[in-house]
Amino acid sequence: MHFLRGMKNTMWSHYDVFIADAQALAAIFMLISFATRSYEMISGDKKLEIMPLLRPFALVMVIIWWGSFTRVISYPTDIIAAKTESLFDSGQQQINALRIKRADLMIKIADQLTTIQAQTEVAQKEADSWYEKAWESVTSTVKDGFTNVWNTVTQLKNRMQVNLQLLLTFTLETLALWILRICVYVIFMIQIIYSTILIILGPFSVSTSILPAFRDSFASWIARFVSVNLYSGIAYLVMHISGLLQQYALEAEITRYEQLLANSENTLEKLGWFASNGILSFGIVIISFLIGGLTMLTVPSISTWIVSTSGITSAVSTVARNSSSALRTASKIITKV
Repeated sequence: MHFLRGMKNTMWSHYDVFIADAQALAAIFMLISFATRSYEMISGDKKLEIMPLLRPFALVMVIIWWGSFTRVISYPTDIIAAKTESLFDSGQQQINALRIKRADLMIKIADQLTTIQAQTEVAQKEADSWYEKAWESVTSTVKDGFTNVWNTVTQLKNRMQVNLQLLLTFTLETLALWILRICVYVIFMIQIIYSTILIILGPFSVSTSILPAFRDSFASWIARFVSVNLYSGIAYLVMHISGLLQQYALEAEITRYEQLLANSENTLEKLGWFASNGILSFGIVIISFLIGGLTMLTVPSISTWIVSTSGITSAVSTVARNSSSALRTASKIITKV
């Protein structure tokens, strides 16, 4: 996030690319506007009004102080982003602690599965008739020694199988987590790019709004600029809600892991069913990551609920549609695996 803030400040520093051109257009449009109003007053269609004549001068002052003006407009959205970011950061420590605890329980489950599988295979070998006939004349001490050696070898083999399950589990979770992170970065990058474009080309909206035919262009620009700057605050709020979902998913899986590790009558049966899943996870955490990523793509639409705009929604729709298609494809791949 520090990198994104630095990129935003760097790109916003190029706000004055078209300031001179916008000022020239504003001067031309002021002459046209004054000429039109003067003709209307001379012809008697309208009376003399002072405030409409002062409006072009105010718009020119906005263009002259464009950098300060954009900072003032973005200040309320920056406050919202700062508060939602602190709200998001406050819950991440607990989520990180739960992830460490869950990973420790997963390793304990893997060790227990390794031991149980080794003991099961040793018991099966001892139950075979060829095993009893071959060792019926051997002392119990040698037999016990062979059992211990065989148990160790079997544990090594089963540990390789369990480690493959762990590797697959961590791979799927890492893939889902990176999908979430990519969606977050996409939203913040879209916010930076769109806001920079609005800042650079915004002076033209101000200058054209001097003409009566384009009077609402400046108001539309402000609405779109505020809507785009709300992306950061809404994104942090969505990440906070997604973090609550992840916290619930982690706690739910931790509870299930603890039940598997507890000594009860049906522990072996539960472990058997759990090991047959192919991965050492219940899938709740993976789903929470994917849901968080899909929800992040709705940030532009949520922003229009607060500040109604039309151009931003149509501009973002293509990016969101393509990203959703990519995420659906990745979800299908994860489901098949």
